Amino acid sequence: MQRRTFLRQSAILGSGTALALTSFAVDPVPQPAEDFITPETDQAIQRGLAYLASSQSKDGAYSDRNGFGNVAVTALAGLALLAGGHQPGRGQYGQAVSRCADYILARGKAGKSGYLQNADQFPTHGAMYQHGFGALFLAEVCGTFPDPDRQKTMRDMLEKAVALTVKSQNKREGGWRYEPQPTTGDVSVTVAQLMALRAAKNAGVFIDKSVIDKCVEYIKACRMPDGGYCYQRGQPATGSGFPRSAAAIVGLFSAGIYDGEDHKKYIEPGLKYLLKFLPNGRMRGNFDLRQDHYYYGQYYAALAMWTAGGNYWSEWFPAIRNELLTRRNGNTNVWDDLHGNAYATAMACIILQLPNNYLPIMQK
Repeated sequence: MQRRTFLRQSAILGSGTALALTSFAVDPVPQPAEDFITPETDQAIQRGLAYLASSQSKDGAYSDRNGFGNVAVTALAGLALLAGGHQPGRGQYGQAVSRCADYILARGKAGKSGYLQNADQFPTHGAMYQHGFGALFLAEVCGTFPDPDRQKTMRDMLEKAVALTVKSQNKREGGWRYEPQPTTGDVSVTVAQLMALRAAKNAGVFIDKSVIDKCVEYIKACRMPDGGYCYQRGQPATGSGFPRSAAAIVGLFSAGIYDGEDHKKYIEPGLKYLLKFLPNGRMRGNFDLRQDHYYYGQYYAALAMWTAGGNYWSEWFPAIRNELLTRRNGNTNVWDDLHGNAYATAMACIILQLPNNYLPIMQK
């Protein structure tokens, strides 16, 4: 049974409602995975997934650069394993995926109900980043648990996480910031919440359209004349940036803007802006000055190009694939950066496995 069919049937059985998974893609006919995943790439992916499975803590967590369990890193590692076709109860790393879900579930129970983060243990300015990625993972894994009781527990937590997200949106501007308070927002955190909401909707959770509409307004308001996006609404002085612009395009795609005037005005110029930073290209600008944002930026850029399809994807993916293969640590054969090996390896594996078409939110 295909993963999409399995998830759809599970959502129907689990919720009593039939909300079909909606397509995230513009290009309806993706090229076969083998056209993009070379033998060298597959070997790198398998080593990366094996590293993730072996470096998981007993409680299911993955650590950040400080050695502390981190919900966002755990969620990304779980997504990387899902992107390889591993699910709870299925596949070589199914147990690792299941433990990721258990850790995120435990964090959602530890403090404010449904708040998926560990900032109460270790101070961080990125608690809502953790929440957004945690909710995205729960939505993507929802419907895959063989045990109906466990499936219900996970779904209940996803619904609580969504409720917290909706409650913490800045209703005037439409965005989210670092904490679950409706005070202000920024493009980066806002897109993290929007992708989680879209995935939750795909899994059968009701999302009020007004929440998405306000979020889209926020992202649009950050557009810059060069096609890129600034960091916060009303602060164009920050200028366009590759990572946040890539995130903004993915956010607009996830809101269903695949064609029409908004696509021409906000997405097409954004994609052209991103192409200035084509991996191994000649116009990398000042992006390489912020290496702490490298994997973040490439993650969102790959999602944007995958969704755009066509020449965007066929030109972008081979370039980032080849660049990622050269960025592996020669001693470990996996990826590392300032945020830790698990984070970098998870991001790289998600990107390299996009042609597999396994993640529901990215399926064509």
